[in-house]
Amino acid sequence: MPEYEPRVFAHGMTALYGGRVTDPMPHSVADDAIVVPGDPTVRLVAIREEELDVTEVLDALDGAADGGVTLFVGRVRDHDGGRDVAGLGYSAHPTALARLTEVCREVAARHPVHGVAAVHRVGTLAIGDAAVVIGTAAAHRDVAFAASRDLIDTLKAEVPIWKHQRFADGEEEWVGTP
Repeated sequence: MPEYEPRVFAHGMTALYGGRVTDPMPHSVADDAIVVPGDPTVRLVAIREEELDVTEVLDALDGAADGGVTLFVGRVRDHDGGRDVAGLGYSAHPTALARLTEVCREVAARHPVHGVAAVHRVGTLAIGDAAVVIGTAAAHRDVAFAASRDLIDTLKAEVPIWKHQRFADGEEEWVGTP
């Protein structure tokens, strides 16, 4: 498996790849991307307020041994349950980043993947904005597809990130809260 170098982005975020750590582990969801130290499979994990970059996830999963790389982008849609959505916001529990990291590890253990990445957005989002970007890399596409489906489904079920929808009629609702 190739080594990945840290990459510093214009807004000061350091993306960490291949299990190499260049910044201390974040302590809040306001911090940026992390990778599990010593785990070359979990390539990128982040919860952030800034716009998500699909290329960042794709770059984290780059590897010569990977015949299949799958990405899923979850976007804010303009409707839900037959109602018009005006916008929404996401909130995360302080443990969300740690739980997201665990979910990535668990999915990597269940599938013969070479790489796993997951980035979720918090804060106020507009219709069409990317709310989550996940991806997996494997030798074969069937493994990558299965692992990506498992990753997004497990993330939605187990990571404490909650959606606050605002409807066009002025009503609001929380989704995913305990």
